Amino acid sequence: MSVSSQEIEVKFTIAIPEIDKAQRLEAERKAREAFIMELLRQGNISAGRAAELLSIDRWQLSDLMGLYRISPFAPQTPEELEREVAATARLLEQSSQ
Repeated sequence: MSVSSQEIEVKFTIAIPEIDKAQRLEAERKAREAFIMELLRQGNISAGRAAELLSIDRWQLSDLMGLYRISPFAPQTPEELEREVAATARLLEQSSQ
């Protein structure tokens, strides 16, 4: 199965007063972070890919996901959740025997 990819470049221009380089770099870093986290939220990239793009580990990404209110769990229908709970209950019952 081949996965296609594309390069995305995001540029925008805003008029702001003169700011020092450190502030500009921090603003650019935060904008990049927000863009990548939104791609993750929409399911366009995986958590592993997001961590890689942000040059952070999975634990740091987990913290960021909390800040951006992104659930680490895939959305589930009530029926899917019921099946998962039932399967987990069966496994717990088997392991206690």
